[in-house]
Amino acid sequence: VQLQASGGGSVQAGGSLKLSCPASRIITSVFVKSRMAWYRQAPGKQRELVAELVSGGSTNYQDTVKGRFTISRDNAKKTLYLQMNRLEPEDTGTYYCNINGQSGDYWGRGTQVTVSS
Repeated sequence: VQLQASGGGSVQAGGSLKLSCPASRIITSVFVKSRMAWYRQAPGKQRELVAELVSGGSTNYQDTVKGRFTISRDNAKKTLYLQMNRLEPEDTGTYYCNINGQSGDYWGRGTQVTVSS
């Protein structure tokens, strides 16, 4: 199953974007129990975890995005989201969604986020 993240774009510092990652091909019973996460990769750097959402509802964020980013899921739509507010140039990179559940580990094609100062 290939996921497709969307919602990226070019914004000025201080702006907002909301990324989406629909997972229509993952069955609902697996989706609702899966660990979900967003990663990003800046040019010349390794991919890093930005935010994760575990099946019990707990969330974890990279320190640099705490208070600015919110990860969420809509089980009815089987979609993962990342709301990004007060974006900074350091947030620039390709963002990838990841869903890890009983039926496998799925990654989305990245979506580019570019934040200019």
